[in-house]
Amino acid sequence: PTQMEDTLSGGEREEEEEEEKQEEEGAAPGPEEPVAPQLTEASQVLGTSEIRQLCDHLPPRVTDCPWSLVFCTSRDGFSLRSLYRQMEGHSGPVLLVLRDQDGQMFGAFSSSAFRLSKGFYGTGETFLFSFSPQLKVFKWTGSNSFFVKGDLDSLMMGSGSGHFGLWFDGDLYHGESHPCATFNNEVLARQEQFCIKELEAWVLS
Repeated sequence: PTQMEDTLSGGEREEEEEEEKQEEEGAAPGPEEPVAPQLTEASQVLGTSEIRQLCDHLPPRVTDCPWSLVFCTSRDGFSLRSLYRQMEGHSGPVLLVLRDQDGQMFGAFSSSAFRLSKGFYGTGETFLFSFSPQLKVFKWTGSNSFFVKGDLDSLMMGSGSGHFGLWFDGDLYHGESHPCATFNNEVLARQEQFCIKELEAWVLS
């Protein structure tokens, strides 16, 4: 009987351990699973999974903020001036997301709303990102403060050695991405030059 008891208790122990393991496994994702933010409307670029992944990298001050779609090319047209117009009255921060003609998704988080400027503006919260297909985030390196600069005919983010981390033309149709010192980023698109299929700017406040 002692052997029987041993065998039983051994089997029970294994079952208990198994249950504990399952409980632990079930519980583990709990705290890590970020709550998806409230979007004023559906994104044509990002799915729920991409939004959740991005939320992990946003500054704590915006994690509970709703996302308001201030600009999108499908509604407002392919025009940088239109983007600046829609940004008036907003201070930011802004999440810029786009899909290019190759189907690649990437973009930038800017601590300030996009506007015309003589020089660069923004803070070290600014970062670039790409889904290829997993999310890669390129945070500020601290080597320079070339975060964002807005001209009438181009918008640029990140710079160094004459190259921009992310650059758009005045039609918000052609863009370029190069490695740059500000974010030590990879090329965000499949090639350094790309054409935009859909672009959205969300204000998080």
